[in-house]
Amino acid sequence: MRPALVWRGVAGWAIATLLLRVAGQHLLPPGDAIGTLVLFAVSAPVMAVTVRVLCARFEPRRDARPAAAVALLLPTLLLDPFSSAFFPLVFPNIPREAAGVFGGWMLWCCATGLAGVTLPPSRRS
Repeated sequence: MRPALVWRGVAGWAIATLLLRVAGQHLLPPGDAIGTLVLFAVSAPVMAVTVRVLCARFEPRRDARPAAAVALLLPTLLLDPFSSAFFPLVFPNIPREAAGVFGGWMLWCCATGLAGVTLPPSRRS
């Protein structure tokens, strides 16, 4: 496991959590299906590219990059279940009805990040 990627994952988780504590009410309004779909659609390529680039930077062997992605995403996978379970305490500015969207969004971000390192590179002419 790449400790540098785990620490970057911890830093990314902490920064994202702080940003959601400040402005998450604008990003996760409950009952806004269109807004949720847009959030998921925008997050997918951002996560796929970010994880792919970071893993390529820290892991030169392509076959080892999925494990590097797990190291990078592990803090989110370990810590955000607690953020979801204690949603009103962690994110007092976001309505508690948005907890499900938050949990789904975190899974979506991790899944698309993992997809970013496992999909074959694009062929450009």
